[in-house]
Amino acid sequence: MKTSTAHILREYGPFPGAEGVHGVTYDGKNVWFATGDRLSAMDPTSGEVQRSIEIPANAGTAFDGRHLYQIADGHIRRIEPETGRVLATIPSPAGGEDSGLAWAEGSLWVGHYRARKIHQIDPETGKILRSITSERFVTGVTWVDGELWHGTWEGDASDLRRIDARSGEVLAKLEMPPGTGVSGLESDDADRFFCGGGTSGTLRSVRRPARA
Repeated sequence: MKTSTAHILREYGPFPGAEGVHGVTYDGKNVWFATGDRLSAMDPTSGEVQRSIEIPANAGTAFDGRHLYQIADGHIRRIEPETGRVLATIPSPAGGEDSGLAWAEGSLWVGHYRARKIHQIDPETGKILRSITSERFVTGVTWVDGELWHGTWEGDASDLRRIDARSGEVLAKLEMPPGTGVSGLESDDADRFFCGGGTSGTLRSVRRPARA
């Protein structure tokens, strides 16, 4: 396993009225982030919030190319980003202990925080298709270039981990500076991760390591 120190490229926020930053996703143009009672879209170049959708949003966020998905209160809502309309609702697998959320391979991938698991679920029914066990509390989850990454946060220690999607083996680790936590996690499909900063109310961009 390769371990290195995370290179923080930029910090955004804190954002007015945000109780904290939870889920994070990227639609190819804007970074969407969940702040408890709304989803907001931010231009990552300017750092300015472009618009917001008022909806319960206290855990993971994902984007499938057309729709947003948001976890809150034991449910996952599929949302039309243009209007904010909720199109469907399914139960979340961790029943309130859900953390990160990602879209990949036609499935949703949900972090189960204290259980130290990532569940692959059917986006239509919420049925668990399989589960991956982690060594630490799971926060944000993202797929990029066929790699599964997740955030961890226990006490003052937080990191980003690339894991084997079959075995859960840790393949690489980026350690965040002490006291810098990772809640939500997303990739821009290039060389950056976007990381929610929890109760700090901030977002951070972190350099993604080049593939070996």
